[in-house]
Amino acid sequence: MTEATKRIMFICRKSSARSQMAEGFAKQLGAGWLQAGQIRIYSSGLEASSVTPEAIAAMEAIGIDIREQTSDALADFEAEDFDVVISLCGPGIGPPQAWLQREVFEAWQLDDPVENPEIFPRVRDEIRGRVKTLLLSLKQHEYAESRDR
Repeated sequence: MTEATKRIMFICRKSSARSQMAEGFAKQLGAGWLQAGQIRIYSSGLEASSVTPEAIAAMEAIGIDIREQTSDALADFEAEDFDVVISLCGPGIGPPQAWLQREVFEAWQLDDPVENPEIFPRVRDEIRGRVKTLLLSLKQHEYAESRDR
């Protein structure tokens, strides 16, 4: 990614687990892009709450500290300010229409570990894989665009 800063928003119901883990992975896996100002990463919930201790522990188990991340309400942000929107809300639940119309919108259907804490490690690992794929896709898209100029 070389030109404009890509702004990425991860959304889940309460911004307490899935979106928080996704934000943590994106910050770790995209650290070079973050430092270069090429991406900005956010997470929010359809309603705000707090980051669960289980999400913090699941990420700490693999060396990622998300304790300082905050649970923010989606209503505090404007959809137009984001290029990439990832919904982790689950089936039948999602962000308002404006958020679905961004440059990239994906709905990741993942189990909610808050409802079943023993699945935190599995869901965490699924999120890691999807974030990695997302960042690689954005990088390849940017490379293809730069070749077309």
